[in-house]
Amino acid sequence: MKSLTATDAAPQTIKGALALAALGVVYGDIGTSPLYAFKECLNPEHGVVLGEAAVLGLLSLIFWALTLVVTLKYVVFVLRADHDGEGGIMALQALARHAVVQTGGRPWLLTFVAAVGLTGASMFFGDSLITPAISVLSAVEGLNVATPIFQPYIIPLTLAVLVGLFLVQRFGTGTVGKVFGPVMVVWFLTLAVLGLQHIAVHPQVLQALNPVWAGEFLAAHPAQSIAVLGSVFLAVTGGEALYADMGHFGPTAIRQAWFAVALPALVLNYFGQGALVLGDPSAIDNPFYRLLPSWGVVPMVVLAAAATVIASQAVISGAFSLTAQAMRMGYLPRLKIVQTSGQEVGQIYMPVVNWLLAIGVVALVLGFRSSSALSSAYGIAVSVTMVTTTLLAAMVARRLWNWNRALVALGSFVFLGVDILFLIANSLKIADGGWLPLLVAALVLGLFTSWAKGRRLVLGIVAADRIELEPFVESLMRDPPHRVKGTAVFLTSDTHNAPHALLHNLKHNQVLHQRILILQVEATDTPRVEAAHRISATDLGAGFWRVIARHGFMEEPNVPEYLKVLSYQKGIGIDAMTTSFFVSRETVATGALPGMSRARQAVFAWLHRNSSRASDYYNLPQNRVVEFGRRP
Repeated sequence: MKSLTATDAAPQTIKGALALAALGVVYGDIGTSPLYAFKECLNPEHGVVLGEAAVLGLLSLIFWALTLVVTLKYVVFVLRADHDGEGGIMALQALARHAVVQTGGRPWLLTFVAAVGLTGASMFFGDSLITPAISVLSAVEGLNVATPIFQPYIIPLTLAVLVGLFLVQRFGTGTVGKVFGPVMVVWFLTLAVLGLQHIAVHPQVLQALNPVWAGEFLAAHPAQSIAVLGSVFLAVTGGEALYADMGHFGPTAIRQAWFAVALPALVLNYFGQGALVLGDPSAIDNPFYRLLPSWGVVPMVVLAAAATVIASQAVISGAFSLTAQAMRMGYLPRLKIVQTSGQEVGQIYMPVVNWLLAIGVVALVLGFRSSSALSSAYGIAVSVTMVTTTLLAAMVARRLWNWNRALVALGSFVFLGVDILFLIANSLKIADGGWLPLLVAALVLGLFTSWAKGRRLVLGIVAADRIELEPFVESLMRDPPHRVKGTAVFLTSDTHNAPHALLHNLKHNQVLHQRILILQVEATDTPRVEAAHRISATDLGAGFWRVIARHGFMEEPNVPEYLKVLSYQKGIGIDAMTTSFFVSRETVATGALPGMSRARQAVFAWLHRNSSRASDYYNLPQNRVVEFGRRP
């Protein structure tokens, strides 16, 4: 029998490390659902009499929701839809768009893909407010189980944890992230052990693995079933994170962590809570913490707080990444991005996003004041995102992977049926707080579409005054202006026309540099661009070069680095100390964009005024930038 050598063991070690890291980051949200999901299923307001059949029915619904939504849909199916290794709703939208273009789809289909993708992305921001609030609050509420004396301190302690979490975001998650995996291993093992202890006392709860119990519950409680399904859905929130974080860990590590640790621990804990309630119906007030002996409640609160902070961190980091992706795909203006790691490009901090989230989360805690109240607002945004994911993934499966039409139709029918059922169930929460994430999502979607349309109109107005570049260069050859040493880089959105900054510079200064680079930085709909395809350059004569630099939506544009690559590839001697960068900045006034309502023009103008400068976004040296203003 062949022995395992160090060479053979190395890949296994790497895979194990990735699975451990995935456990810490990917499963933080869904891993903390046992704190509140089953408790909300048992909520007396649903009007369900909690006998043995009802408890087994609820457990069966949770188990099969985890099986259909998380295991089959996300882990088995959606994780296949990687866009050059990346996942998430924006990556899926780009992949679906590529599939439509590749198969010659009609224009309306491209519009549909964009609308579905942007809707899903907008809903993520609505969810991003609620996840930190409900997770941390439900953990701290465990102190009430230990002793009622802690009741006045629940809200202050929750706010302290949350404010501290947002304060440390600017330092990055690299150092803290190293302990996420081990902490979540302890968390999941604790979930499993607590559940097993009570299952051993009431093993009849294992009957709930049979889906018949779920069907009988729904049949026996037709009036209450929709409301109950809204609470059952809380057990699968966080499933979208499996796909969103695929680029960091890969599908293999995420699948390994799910099947080996997360899924067994979750099922054991939910069934353990059910077993506890069968033996002690009074435990419905907080079945998770009632699993513990009295001496174990406070240590468990500490562990739960750590786990919920990890869950919240994953959502906050996801909001940063999604905002950066939307920005680079043209749906948001340039915003300040701080790179918090010298090794990991994905570890970023966005101050504006961070503090908007912080204000929203604190307001939610102060407004709702309990995890039970917050649960009424939780779920609707996630369920919409899940519907959009199914639609786009089905399109990719049929048009890009060429899967059998009948198979795709059957899978879409099942997954969409479950998604829409949960969406209907969560829609009952709209009046009780579900309107809040929908409002946030609608505002974000309004920002996305207003910026994209406004930017398109501005570029159209600018293009109307264009002067074609090549005839312009030829005219300069016939009557050359005075040339000065050095290189001038003119940033533009269209390299076939002379940039307005170039025309203004020539008009006011009446000189040209020895070398002129007309540079367009182009964001692609792929996560990353291969080095061989990153830079293309054309010599136009008279020292003029047309240059296009490409970057993916997961990459940070860096013009000085592009110039180094260009200098190496084309043998152009570009000296950084004698290079100047010229940019134009439009001033947009409300009423200047025909074809757009005044309200949306006001939104676009506000976004434009508050966008970061091109010099910051493109990493230009501040002391070598010349900016020309322009009103379209």
